[in-house]
Amino acid sequence: MTWVYIEDIGKHEDEDVEIRGWVYNKRSGGKIRFILVRDGTGILQATVFSADDQNPLFLKFDELTQESSLIVRGRVREDKRAPGGYELSLQDIEIIQVAKDYPIALKEHTTPFLMEHRHLWLRSRKQHAVLQVRTEVIRAIRNFFDDRGFRLMDTPILTPSACEGTTTLFETKYFDQMAYLSQSGQLYNEATAAAFGKVYCFGPAFRAEKSKTRRHLIEFWMVEPEVAFATLEDTIELGQDLILFIIERVLKNRRADLEELERDPKPLEAVSRPFPRITYDEIVPRLQAKGSPIQYGDDFGAPEEGLISEMSSSPVCITHFPAAIKAFYMQPDKDRPDLALGVDFMAPESYGEIIGGGQRIHDLELLERRIREHNLPREAYAWYIDLRKYGTFPHSGFGLGVERTVSWMCGIKHIRETIPFPRLLYRIYP
Repeated sequence: MTWVYIEDIGKHEDEDVEIRGWVYNKRSGGKIRFILVRDGTGILQATVFSADDQNPLFLKFDELTQESSLIVRGRVREDKRAPGGYELSLQDIEIIQVAKDYPIALKEHTTPFLMEHRHLWLRSRKQHAVLQVRTEVIRAIRNFFDDRGFRLMDTPILTPSACEGTTTLFETKYFDQMAYLSQSGQLYNEATAAAFGKVYCFGPAFRAEKSKTRRHLIEFWMVEPEVAFATLEDTIELGQDLILFIIERVLKNRRADLEELERDPKPLEAVSRPFPRITYDEIVPRLQAKGSPIQYGDDFGAPEEGLISEMSSSPVCITHFPAAIKAFYMQPDKDRPDLALGVDFMAPESYGEIIGGGQRIHDLELLERRIREHNLPREAYAWYIDLRKYGTFPHSGFGLGVERTVSWMCGIKHIRETIPFPRLLYRIYP
């Protein structure tokens, strides 16, 4: 018999097949027994009919518990009433292991309990659907950049310096010196952009932020493109195209998962180009008029991001922030040096910033001055300064957070469910 995956079951109608997986649920009624079998790609209903209560398949059925591992064999037939539209008429059940006292029953559990059992919670239908969407988002991101001729560059996880500020660094010993877990691959991407023109890195980033909001993780994943000779305007266009591409792919390939999550697709379908753009100078008084206590020079918090999200069904692009609240490497506006040529994309539906980026300083003297002003150790950035010594060039890029994007796609309010094993403040188990 051929071993097949449930997601491909429709290709095997009226064939005898083998499914290897686990018991999701089971029920019985009179002369019929139903087993819902999951194999990681889907759930399939397997049935057996018999007037004999001592039927060997009935006896094996009685042994099975939730999450028992097994191999089932039988004939595939179409049944519109069954999950997925197909059913397996059982001919054989091979029990691999009977799971005893599985802790996550098919009922409500508290969030702390589920987080403690995250390694098992992943098997539930909603968590499975979220991570299916995550997989699609990641695939879409890679396809988007690969198809546009970007080169994937792997940047270091262990670094000698900070990228996003020294207050959120994780320190670790690196033999006889200190090293830090990467906050971003951007600085190294600037070097590879000088070698390859347009590049992206994709990997984990670490921020030691003592924050317990629903939008923050200690360890998260980012994609970071960097383009030689690109301007702020080029970066905004690239970010817009990427978001639209991701939405298109999720809507096309993961409709069933969105339905499982009870995610209304209409807000995603409503996103369209061009995204609205507004400067920091313009947005602050508008936020104040809506009741925000924000003052000029303040960064946005969750309340402000929520108010901004009400302005459009598409992400809102905020540009030209005060340089004082942006990273040391941000290029100043030539007409307003107190403003940085940066952009934040604020997602609709109060999902916060999903893209942050902009144009980088390419002037050697200005970069050295900014490093001094931020009290950064020059020796740790000597290689970064070299990029401005030897063929300096304007360049731009951004970072897109995978987990926030997945949260938005799925309509999930807490980011902890968008990654298999979330790292949160005071939680590193499992």
